[in-house]
Amino acid sequence: MTDSLLTGDELPFRVEVIRSKRRTKSYAGRLVGGVLRVTVPSWMSGADERRAVAEMTARFRRKLSAERVDLRARMRHLHRTYGLPEAEQIRWSDDMPGRWGSCTPATSTIRVSSRIAAFPTWAVDYVLVHEMAHLLHAGHGPEFRAAVGVYPKAERAIGYLIAKSGEDDDPVD
Repeated sequence: MTDSLLTGDELPFRVEVIRSKRRTKSYAGRLVGGVLRVTVPSWMSGADERRAVAEMTARFRRKLSAERVDLRARMRHLHRTYGLPEAEQIRWSDDMPGRWGSCTPATSTIRVSSRIAAFPTWAVDYVLVHEMAHLLHAGHGPEFRAAVGVYPKAERAIGYLIAKSGEDDDPVD
């Protein structure tokens, strides 16, 4: 049963809230066409419902933003331009609340937080360069910094990410 219909000019979709007696503990969201359906337990307070809707709206906005950036294509471009190694696997991740990205050299895997999907391309590229450099150097020592330093907008991107980390996100590693 639809409890309310919310819209926002900045949202790429409408939000519909459905109160469900079958849902007892948690809430969920599903994008169907141009409508984000957020299902909440029927007992949930109005304030909790607003938090659930805000979280689901942010999550699906990030997901749609992430679709605009082809991480593999960006990584290939950075590889060709700066000579950094390519990862075997690269993907967006929705479960990285404290990091912009991570690299697992043993499996040649890079994960990038979907929180940065809407950031400028040069900032996303810096995160990719940072993680690609970890394929060469595990730590953040001089060799690592030299590898990252090939990216001409590194300093600008670091400043941007630090500023963004002061808003709603945790600091850059």
